[in-house]
Order: sequence, then structure tokens, then C-alpha cells
Amino acid sequence: MDALITNVNWLAVGASTIISYLLASLWFSPSFFGRKWADGVGLKLAEDEGFSIYALISQFFATLLLAWIVSLAVGNDSLAFIFLISLTIFFFLLAANLIAEHGIYASLVEATFVFAISLIMTVCNFLL
Repeated sequence: MDALITNVNWLAVGASTIISYLLASLWFSPSFFGRKWADGVGLKLAEDEGFSIYALISQFFATLLLAWIVSLAVGNDSLAFIFLISLTIFFFLLAANLIAEHGIYASLVEATFVFAISLIMTVCNFLL
């Protein structure tokens, strides 16, 4: 159990989780990739409607867990693992979206988001 908490920068985990979670609201907004992404996954974006609370909670915990893993990797001088983990998640998301017959653009928007937040999480660990 010590391996999961030793060398973890909890400030970076918290800060990068919040920053990454906020980035998601921008990333998937109509101003950025949201319109074309929503079309590609078959959603209608409405200003007065948000995403399912279950989806938002799941996304928050996934973001928190990735931030924790990134902090462990940075704390144990295993930066290559961050890239490997991000690449794995990228391809899982890409595959799941393509199996669900979502558009290529929408699938890449979701999968590429993992690289964006992994970078944010890594930078936070070095700055905080």
C-alpha cells in the first residue's frame, strides 16, 4: 500500500485534477471541439442542458486517478510510464468510440484529451 502513496505530490494531484476537469468543460464546449464532437457521437449540445451527473462524477474520478498515477510516476522518476499510460488510455478510448461507430473526429477529440491532461498533470508535478 505504501507504493501507492509514497512520493505522491498531493498538491499537484489536487491542482491538476481541478485544472484538467475545468479544461474538459472548455475542450468539449461549442467554442472549441464541442459542436463537431457532439455531432460525431450523436449528441445535441444545448446551452441549458448539461451532461449526466453520472458522467460528470465518473469523469472527475477518472481524472483524479490519472493525476494520482502521473504523480506516482513523476515521484518515482518514471516519466516514460506517463507516456505509456496515456497512450494506452488513448487507444482504449479510440477503440471504444470506433466500436460504438462514433466519428473519427469525435473519437480523436476524446482520445487526444488524455494527452492534454497528462501534460497538465506532469507540469503541475514539476511546478508544485
